[in-house]
Amino acid sequence: MQKLLLVEDDRAVASSIAAFLSGEGFAVDHAAGRREAEEKLEQNSYDLALLDVSLPDGSGFSVCTYIKSAGDLPVIFLTASDDEYSVVAGLDMGADDYITKPVRPRELLSRIRSVLRRAGRGQSVVSFGPLRIDLDKAQVTKNGEEIFLSALEYRLLLVFLNHRGQVLTRGQILNDIWDAAGEYVNDNTLTVYIKRLRTKIEDDPAEPALIRTVRGIGYKAGE
Repeated sequence: MQKLLLVEDDRAVASSIAAFLSGEGFAVDHAAGRREAEEKLEQNSYDLALLDVSLPDGSGFSVCTYIKSAGDLPVIFLTASDDEYSVVAGLDMGADDYITKPVRPRELLSRIRSVLRRAGRGQSVVSFGPLRIDLDKAQVTKNGEEIFLSALEYRLLLVFLNHRGQVLTRGQILNDIWDAAGEYVNDNTLTVYIKRLRTKIEDDPAEPALIRTVRGIGYKAGE
């Protein structure tokens, strides 16, 4: 699974972006400022960094300089406006792309995947138990046979894919589905969609291995 570093001081914006990208199959690490970002870069490996220009303890430009001095990690700037200075300065520092706020999720996703492909870091197919998920094509196969999922079923599958081995409360899943799908999903609807998804992906829906029920809490994603 590809791992992204999101450097953004607005926690509401960061939470929204992270939830959307998590729903699309990325692992997202968040830093609220320059110092925290540099600490995370020292401790972890990432496939791409998303940098806000304005930070409380510096700027995205300084983080970009730090990144490029250490290697070839791709960088996309998030700019509050499309002013020429921010765009040119970021690109001159070696940034791979930029996108203006407010961020449009689908455009951001397209830019990220494009930069990852150009950098040779694209990971288009991942495995989840007997499933193979082509993230570029939004295609799911099981034992070589394609499984046809609705848009919401697919996004729900990606939520579990991104949290393999973890226990998720129903509230956490609902929040992720709300942010990722852009539509209202209530508790009863979630139950229906999980049942439908299990029917399509589990060998035995009555004894699920990929989406297990944790009574009184929620669900646990398979390894």
